[in-house]
Amino acid sequence: MEDLLYDIHIAQAMADQAAGDGNSFDFRQTLYFASVLEKHGVTKADFDSSLVYYYIRADRFSDMYKHVAKRLSEDAMELGATEGEVNRYAKFNASGDTTDIWAGKLAYMLVPYAPYNRVDFVLKADTSFRKGDSFLFIIDSHFIYQSGTRSAQACIAMKYDNDTIVNRNGTLSSSGITELRVPANGDHQVKEIRGYIYLAPQKEVSTTLKLMAIKNVQLIKFRRKQAEADELKKDSVGIRKLEPIDIDTLKTKTR
Repeated sequence: MEDLLYDIHIAQAMADQAAGDGNSFDFRQTLYFASVLEKHGVTKADFDSSLVYYYIRADRFSDMYKHVAKRLSEDAMELGATEGEVNRYAKFNASGDTTDIWAGKLAYMLVPYAPYNRVDFVLKADTSFRKGDSFLFIIDSHFIYQSGTRSAQACIAMKYDNDTIVNRNGTLSSSGITELRVPANGDHQVKEIRGYIYLAPQKEVSTTLKLMAIKNVQLIKFRRKQAEADELKKDSVGIRKLEPIDIDTLKTKTR
């Protein structure tokens, strides 16, 4: 099943990239999916029964998909994906001006059945947080749906030291990168960050493949250097040493 899901993921990407060949996306997706089943010698009935089994045991499905996500990530790295858009902040550590502060898993697999259709996270601020910091929440999501409406929500909320809350929400309906930006607040400091990724649920267990793969999750904190300069300027006011003035030189300049 793991190998089959891996190939389905690749086939989905190929169907996405084949736009312009004169065929609809649904037709391309169905064709590629049938090719994967044929490659593995699996009938549609076999796949459907296995899918129902794993949907009912979604915890096993989630563990299995971690291996799929790891394989896909390794393939992407071999193709140079670390130089791409989604990983452009990967080199920054926890002490720099630009920092990836994400502490959760890098990859998730969601299915449209509770409780496996939601990821929640909470991050407490530490001493590295400053007034004027801004944030960017990045999600690389991929819908692997045979049919049905793709619908998910992402949210990130900042709670500041004066107990005000600023949140950003995004709707995910297609595969790709989603970015939620929280602008800088020069007057107050973040003390807690909360958020979630939520896949719209489905009431009945279906034999239709519906997966939402999430990888390369990042939460980037940007340090506003001007804010640091302003703080330094405030600290230095009143203690700057003044140079003595030559009165004769001053008289000459004012004539």
